[in-house]
Amino acid sequence: MTKSKLALGLSTVALMATATAGFAQSQDACGLGVNSVRWIGGDAGGSDISTVSDFEEQMALVLSGTNYVSQFELSSATDVRIEAEGRGMSDPMFELYDSTGTLLLTDDDSGGGTSAMVETSLDSGTYCVLLRSYDNSPMTSYLRIGRQEHERLTSGVMDEEIISDVEDAIDDALNDDMFSSNGMFEMPGLTCDSSMYAEPLMLGSSGTASVDEVPYWRFTIDEPMSVTITAEGDSADPYITLYDDYGGYLTENDDYDGLNSRIDMVDPLDPGDYCITMEALSDSYSPITVSVYEYDAEEVLMQSYASGEAAPPLDGSYPVTELADLTTRIRQDVRINGDVEWFSFYVPEGGLLLIEAITVDGGGDPFIYLYDDLGRQVGYNDDGPAGLDSMLATKITNGSYMLAVGDLNYGTGAPMRILLERYVPAR
Repeated sequence: MTKSKLALGLSTVALMATATAGFAQSQDACGLGVNSVRWIGGDAGGSDISTVSDFEEQMALVLSGTNYVSQFELSSATDVRIEAEGRGMSDPMFELYDSTGTLLLTDDDSGGGTSAMVETSLDSGTYCVLLRSYDNSPMTSYLRIGRQEHERLTSGVMDEEIISDVEDAIDDALNDDMFSSNGMFEMPGLTCDSSMYAEPLMLGSSGTASVDEVPYWRFTIDEPMSVTITAEGDSADPYITLYDDYGGYLTENDDYDGLNSRIDMVDPLDPGDYCITMEALSDSYSPITVSVYEYDAEEVLMQSYASGEAAPPLDGSYPVTELADLTTRIRQDVRINGDVEWFSFYVPEGGLLLIEAITVDGGGDPFIYLYDDLGRQVGYNDDGPAGLDSMLATKITNGSYMLAVGDLNYGTGAPMRILLERYVPAR
């Protein structure tokens, strides 16, 4: 759908008056780094959706390429409804953040038409709604936040147009045998929160299919549990998003391990149904293996060592190749067949450390991490200063260091050469 820009015939005085009214006390509410934050109810007390007698509403004036941020409170766990409905041809969308700046959910058109709407349960705390235009054009929109028993602003996705589309889809399927290749009935307009149309996946098991075959997977947990979700298929380059059973956004991931995706839900999920949406950034016909299993903190730690994102201990429990003391220069050849290769070395005197990682035959894409002996990251480089080879220059003191060398062209086994050089200040 082509989005039309909305011409705003508003005077500068009107814009200034609206922009200065009802600012939140915190000028960095929810860690968004936005100064113009407004309480939905005018102040903190009037913005406690748990206790207000009726919904609270604001008219948002959004200039081209800008955002509108509204803040509200919950004094207790509450079932809330957040809605945004544009005037004229405006197409609003919003994101919900908690007080720490964590993105909880986002929505564009669930209110029906171009309106946005989310119904969700939230714990007590402070929240921010970031409202913007879908195509970054100027926009006038109403933002309404209330409890789910309050009057609606939007019609919701199941308006007459959607109902008609679903009815037509059912008629076509019954008359023309319109079923997908895996036997699942395809209904236009139904999304991941309609988990009855997603392929079931047992906890602790895997399933393999292309995105064209299975765009959604669903799983159920019977008790509070931390879970890990993986999607493996380099040719497809999977991108996964996790939703709860009500269509509430939880999180997403792309390229956790090479081109594969992974989600670790460390905080336990509540019992219930969950849905995974699948995207293929390269080839939607290539198979992707999706797995859901209980989160294992030790396994995650080992994964972080294998990817170079955390430094392993130097007690022999994880393979680390010890190099000679770096007095002037060390050269080392290595092949990266998957996980990063770890090296340790000692610097007897401080100075400038220069590390290079190059591919001998041009077939790899190296990256490097440098850590001190406590596991603090000292530096990282990929693709610098030119081409795909890596170079890192950093000032160091004497002591032990750990170097991780990996290849973004995962599993190619391309030969690489590492160079470490120490430079001392001129005297």
